Order: sequence, then structure tokens, then C-alpha cells
Amino acid sequence: MTILVLTRPQADSERFLAAVEAEFGPVKSVISPVIEVVSLPVDLPSYDEVILTSANGVAEAKRLGVKAGTRAWCVGQRTAKLALEAGLEPISADGDADDLVELILSQTTATLCHIRGVYSRGQVAARLIAQGRVCKEAIAYDQRDIPPTEAALQALAGTDPIVLPLFSPRSALLIPAVQQAPVHVIAMSSAVAAEVADLGADTVTIAENPNFDAMLAATCRRLDSLLRRGRA
Repeated sequence: MTILVLTRPQADSERFLAAVEAEFGPVKSVISPVIEVVSLPVDLPSYDEVILTSANGVAEAKRLGVKAGTRAWCVGQRTAKLALEAGLEPISADGDADDLVELILSQTTATLCHIRGVYSRGQVAARLIAQGRVCKEAIAYDQRDIPPTEAALQALAGTDPIVLPLFSPRSALLIPAVQQAPVHVIAMSSAVAAEVADLGADTVTIAENPNFDAMLAATCRRLDSLLRRGRA
């Protein structure tokens, strides 16, 4: 039986699992977060608008008291939706860090603050500064490693096929090398795919777009193909 192994934080994994089951039907699953998000003490610098590149950034913006109605430049639709629910005025790049930087450069000259974690890819602030923008950073949370659960280790060491959606390069780096199980990675981007080269995966599929919906579609397609293969 195919196993869906989910490594995002618990709430995010549960949300993705619910979406998969709503689209595909019941699946055998293992939730084993590889990262724990921990808020850090930080004072926000002066800013006019904020940059948010994750749901965690939105949560920290709320914690740190970003004022309602503040314009928030968001990497994707999910982040923008959460920012809107938090009372901010989101504008979504609907893509990745490259799309976000391009959007900001084309539409604002305001003083910006990127609310981010200790680990952050894309060098958003540095790239904006290099183009003459004023962009500060508030490192508001840490993403600490969590060892895989026993259930996840058993799945990886077993013989059942595994579908493994990976949403970030860092989460890919924290997956233990596969010992036996046939693993089918669904990578959110080429950067994520590049980090699984040593994982020993049977297949690596890059989602058509770096967002939740594309990851969901690619995951369901792989589950369906494995189900059909098992029936053949």
C-alpha cells in the first residue's frame, strides 16, 4: 500500500492531507514534521510596508503588531490569503522569490521590512537593496530540526511505495537517506529537487508552479499512478 509521508509542521501537514483526501480519497499517511517553528524576540524596525514569504511570516507579523491595513508583499496566494485574514493589505506575486522581487521593484519604492525566519532563501532583502530599495529584515522565528518519527523511519525502511511532498529545500535536506522503500518525491521547485539528489528517490517530480495547488495536483497524480500500477 502506498504511504503518503508529510514532513511539514503538524497543522500544515494536516491541512495538506485533508486536501489530498478531499481530492483523491482516503490514503495511508504518516505525519512526521522535520522542522519546529519557534518565535524569537525581535523589535520591528521602522517600515512602511512588509514582505511576507511564508505563513509563519504572517503569524509573526500578527505577533509583532504590524498594523491592520499595512500593505504586505506576499510570495504566493496562500500567504496572501492569511495576510488578508490578519487584517493586512496583501499583494501576491503568485510565484517564488524571483517573482516577488520583480513585483516589488515594479510597484513600490516604500521602506520595506521582510519578516522572516533564521533560514530564508531567495535573498529578497539583499536583492532589493542592490536595486536601490530600502529593505530591512526582522528575523522573527527559528526553524529547528526535529528527528523523524519512528513511523516515518519504518516507512522509509520498508517496501511500500512512498509519496513524499517536499515544500522547501531545507526540509529536503532533513530527510534521511532512503534505505529500502521506493520513494517518489514531489518537489515544490527545482531548488527543492536539487537537494534530494542523495536521497535515493525512485522519481522526483517538480510541481508545475511553486504553490499549494500545484503540489496538491502533482501529489494526487503520483498517488493515482501508483495505485494503477499496483492494480496492474
